[in-house]
Formats: sequence, structure tokens, C-alpha cells
Amino acid sequence: MTDKTYNVLFLCTGNSARSILAESILNKEGAGRFRAFSAGSQPKGEVNPHALKELETRGYPSTGLSSKSWDVFAEPGAPEMDFIFTVRDSAAGEACPVWIGHPMTAHRGVEDPAALTGSEIAIQRAFARAARFLKNRITAFINLPLASIDRLALEQHVRQIGSLEGASVKPAKAD
Repeated sequence: MTDKTYNVLFLCTGNSARSILAESILNKEGAGRFRAFSAGSQPKGEVNPHALKELETRGYPSTGLSSKSWDVFAEPGAPEMDFIFTVRDSAAGEACPVWIGHPMTAHRGVEDPAALTGSEIAIQRAFARAARFLKNRITAFINLPLASIDRLALEQHVRQIGSLEGASVKPAKAD
């Protein structure tokens, strides 16, 4: 077993909901083995209050979270990422900055609860559903034998996790 702490960046477009949920969930569930961050290509500048409420309801930390540009993590002195996960379908196809260290990347598409309009109950359910799907993927990820698996096998496992229940876009299957 290694004492390495893995840095993980969750990317979205607005960095106000899903990537924020994932950051908080991994920081708690990763129990010091992982250090999670989140950012967006076009950050909204504030965290969605429903995301904060969902985190608090589930017992995850909600303080200190902020909506920020992914450029922050491409600057000199930024933490070097081991993994980068996109959580929005359009973010998966956007041109990303060049990441130092060539981290492993994968897509974790989950429908955007912040895009939902309707009753307060419907919006709360959408945030609860997104948090549940993200937690399931994060749990699968943190249980991978990261220190003892080769990079190719690890990459395959990491990509498969993105197709777990709740994926907004299913990956194409190889022929």
C-alpha cells in the first residue's frame, strides 16, 4: 500500500453544482487518500445553493467551496493532478488546458440538476439523484487498487466507472 495522496480535479462548465458535489464527496469519502478539486471552463462565480443544501443533508462539508476557472489549475504552482474527470457532457468535448504530468482523464457525465426548472421538490430530487450517482462512481473509484494496477488496466476501470447508473451519455462499445 502506498502513502501517496492522489489529486483529482472534477471539471464542469459552470462549476456550480455537479463538480462541487463531486469535490466534497471525494474529499470526505477519500479519507486523506485523495485530495479533490473542482473547476469550470465558464464558472458561474458562485456555488448553487441547492448543491450546498444537498451536501449538508448528506453530511458532506459545504464550506470553502467555490466556483472557479480551470485555468487556476493550469498555472505554475498549481497542484499536479493524477486524475481529471469531466462531469458534464459538453465539458468532455471542450478544449482543455494542457495539464502538467499528463493525468489520467475520464468522463463522468451526470445530468445537470441546476438546469432543471420546476417545483422546489423536483429540484431537490434532481440534486439528490446527481449526488447519489456521483457518490456511487466515487465509491467505485476509491476502491480501485490504484497502487497495484498497471496504467492501462487502471485507465480501463476508470472509464468503465463513468458508465455506471445515471450516466448522461453512455460510452460507445468496442466492436
